Amino acid sequence: MISQHIVEEVLQEAKRKDATAADLILIENELVTAQVRLRETETLRSAKEVRLGLRLFFGKRSATSSTSDLSRESLAQLVEDTTVLAKATAHDECSGLPAAEECAKSLPDLHLYDPDGEALTVKDQIDRARTAEDAALSYDSRITNSEGAEFASNLYRVIYGSSQGFLGEYRGSTFSLAVTPIASSEDGMQRDHWYSRARHLGAMEPPEAIGKRAAERALRRLGARKIKTQEVPVIFDPETSANLMRIFCSALFGPALYRGASFLIDKLNDRIAAESVSVYDDGTLPGHLGSKPFDGEGLPTRRNAIVENGVLRSYLIDSYSARKLGMKPTGSASRGAGDSPTPWPTNFYLQSGPYEPTEIIRSVDAGLYVTELIGFGVNLVTGDYSQGAVGYWIEKGELTYPVEEITIAGNLKEMLLGIEMVGNDLTFRSSVVAPTLKIRRMTVAGH
Repeated sequence: MISQHIVEEVLQEAKRKDATAADLILIENELVTAQVRLRETETLRSAKEVRLGLRLFFGKRSATSSTSDLSRESLAQLVEDTTVLAKATAHDECSGLPAAEECAKSLPDLHLYDPDGEALTVKDQIDRARTAEDAALSYDSRITNSEGAEFASNLYRVIYGSSQGFLGEYRGSTFSLAVTPIASSEDGMQRDHWYSRARHLGAMEPPEAIGKRAAERALRRLGARKIKTQEVPVIFDPETSANLMRIFCSALFGPALYRGASFLIDKLNDRIAAESVSVYDDGTLPGHLGSKPFDGEGLPTRRNAIVENGVLRSYLIDSYSARKLGMKPTGSASRGAGDSPTPWPTNFYLQSGPYEPTEIIRSVDAGLYVTELIGFGVNLVTGDYSQGAVGYWIEKGELTYPVEEITIAGNLKEMLLGIEMVGNDLTFRSSVVAPTLKIRRMTVAGH
């Protein structure tokens, strides 16, 4: 069991080496993965991992290193080696820790850990995966094969301490179950998937429901057609609109801004999206997948208003980016053991709108309903956007037939401003989420 005592000892050793500042993160993971395919157990993985990441500063020079050996001798050597590295690196005027007064003063209980996960056996995990896959395979005779089902659990603990006097820890758990069935007909084969992910076992969808939903999604893709290239309204379902939010999110990160690699540079307080669009990043939501009481630099997480009624209000910034940009950090730093902190979303979401998804579909005379995006064809500097897509053709307000082998293209600036309708079906299934949304017009390239 890792303890705060290790953190305190390493910080003291860093002080003895005359480091002007230091911080470290200690991460303990207990990961279990169970995969089944065609009702047979295919893979079992179980791993307990501990990693310690140390960052030392000597004036404006710094270095980061990590180890999984927590013996006293190993940690002393880690401090020594990191000291040598730090003194050999270039001076960087923006390097340093956040100010002590910015660090979290209290750590709220955000209900991130489910102790029931400790009693979850490997057999339980295999049974859940098998039940989900069996529900898919049994749903319809046209479900003829499967890429398998996987149940995964992660019980973890994070301790962070710095020479600024901050020392905090929290525990967390995540559980996920996914299944990918294959449907067949005279037209060929189609695959699709469904999944559930949550911090608490009781918050997950039942395995039977996951399998059934995956089968339905695979079956409705049978008989997919190609369509002609045209400009039409495009509706993104919640899974694909979340993909759009992830792309948008990456343009908000501090490093993208100070490197000149974002179409959102110098756009604060400008209208960048339709008035119906409000986006938030909130690390304080109890029990949510992206929540945590403090970020990777010991700053309290918070609710950041990113876009309010179409107007850009905030970026996502760690303390290094803040110094580079002349701004304040937003409590958005994330850090692995071997890495320096970098901005990352917590619970990043497009706020629900007033429309039922069926109402949004009914508003389209001819257009595309997207259910899967393929590849990554986005230029964050210009906003140019192009991705492969799968979905359903809409005619006279109804989904008529599945379509595939198409590409949708546009520009993120125009797409955000062109959001006409936002659905009321927001569900926090991951840490970046969005409801159904309709974009006025995009190019759909077929044949």
